[in-house]
Amino acid sequence: MNIFSNIKGDFYGGITAAVVALPLALAFGVASGAGPLAGLWGAILVGFFASVFGGTPSQVSGPTGPMTVVMAAVIMQYANDPVMAFSVVIMGGILQILFGIFRLGSLISLVPYTVISGFMSGIGCIIIILQTAPLLGHDIPKGGTVGALSALSDMLSHINNDALIVGLLSLALMVIWPKRLSHFLPAPLLSLIVGTLCVLTVLPNAPIIGDIPTGFPEIHIPTISYGDLSDMLGSALILALLGSIDSLLTSLIADSLTKKPHNSNRELIGQGIGNAIAGLFGAIPGAGATMRTVINIRAGGMTPLSGIVHALILFAMVMGLGPLAEKIPHAVLAGILMKVGWDIIDWNYLQLIRTAPRKGVVHMLLVLFLTVFVDLIIAVGAGLVLASLTFVKHMADLQAKGVQRFQGGNNDEDQSMIRLSTEEKTALQNLSHFLVFYHFDGPLSFAAAKTAFAKLNGDHKSKIILFDFSSTTYIDTTAALTLKEAIQTLSQDDSEVAICGLLPDIAISLNGLNVLKSVKSQNIFQDRKTALLEFAQRDLNTEAKSNQ
Repeated sequence: MNIFSNIKGDFYGGITAAVVALPLALAFGVASGAGPLAGLWGAILVGFFASVFGGTPSQVSGPTGPMTVVMAAVIMQYANDPVMAFSVVIMGGILQILFGIFRLGSLISLVPYTVISGFMSGIGCIIIILQTAPLLGHDIPKGGTVGALSALSDMLSHINNDALIVGLLSLALMVIWPKRLSHFLPAPLLSLIVGTLCVLTVLPNAPIIGDIPTGFPEIHIPTISYGDLSDMLGSALILALLGSIDSLLTSLIADSLTKKPHNSNRELIGQGIGNAIAGLFGAIPGAGATMRTVINIRAGGMTPLSGIVHALILFAMVMGLGPLAEKIPHAVLAGILMKVGWDIIDWNYLQLIRTAPRKGVVHMLLVLFLTVFVDLIIAVGAGLVLASLTFVKHMADLQAKGVQRFQGGNNDEDQSMIRLSTEEKTALQNLSHFLVFYHFDGPLSFAAAKTAFAKLNGDHKSKIILFDFSSTTYIDTTAALTLKEAIQTLSQDDSEVAICGLLPDIAISLNGLNVLKSVKSQNIFQDRKTALLEFAQRDLNTEAKSNQ
């Protein structure tokens, strides 16, 4: 799309998005621990470079709730050396660029919904819990959510009434402000203006942001400690994954509104460039921001120009708006962030807990609990592993059911998934005294290999074991080697193994692992019918010779 094809709509969309982004960027910067200026520069740098190099034309990027929570954990981890924290941001940006270069955009979207739901709901809970302190007029306690909950009783006994009033007013405006009016005056901006005026006039005891340095940020030359390299890479990976997932989910929303598809890999490259440069300048990382993107599109923004305009307006603000922003109360930002946190929670899925599949609910709740009370990286890792293992177990059960044993024309369960021709049934009936026939349906992977071939235990004394792979679409290395082991075991028990119906790709895999070398060449057939008729003929020839 031509960047200048929608100038009027893009300028209006960019201006509207910038107005919404200003209070959010300040709030996210404070919540991250890096300061309000870091939040503003994160919105400027990520917003600008993600628009220029990204793959979602109408997307507006900047600091988001999930990315802010992760960044807060990174800053706390490297509190003694902030440069290392921003080095992690740079590393995360580089990883996102690599995701895009190696075309992993579509793979990131394969993360199970239950993991995303639990993680996002956990992030929302973290934001609400941590912002309780500034809402009550206190600094955010150390120790994350556990520390905040532990200090809650003490904070409740020493409430700053001015802060609580202005914070609840800010939260109320975020909740009750009509959506139709948000087109003209966004709720976050209204909360910011009203809350700040209240503190300047009638509620002077509420803590405010205070001095905000203006001008360009300092360059943070990245430093890497080899002793901390693994921890830095882990934190960078979670930033990269979360930023990528967050951005691509917003891209899908933008697609549904504009009816135009995005380029996921290009989007990751753009987000990565923005985050890497943000880390270089000591700004907090960001991602595609759903609310700002939707507001931009509804205001007329359609091309990358809207995201660029949004970033340039914020740049103009940060170069001269410092003295005004210094008077913003922490409680106002807390009220805004609490509504953001509430909206991040996946209420749609939570409402389905009673009726949704139990395994998925367990996955989601586990990820949510670990996100809030343990660690973000552990939460995502545990969720992915548990979801993967559950899926593998389910597929293994399905694949094991796809293994059918035939003898004398009937299978063990007397419920065949394949239809045998009249000739095949006749041949099997005639061969029932010495041939057992196994049919494998669908893919055969490591998950089901041992279960599938364990069915052979009772057939070691059969003269011929015929394996039919005509319906097998895939076989992995573990399954192939298990088949090889089964063939060798059967051969030691004086059983003869035959194979039929190999697809070309499967034949190549089996040959590459020397599986077929254990089978006589005359016992490898193109299809099942040919194999059965051939063995029936051999049996007749053998019987004829014995009668002579």
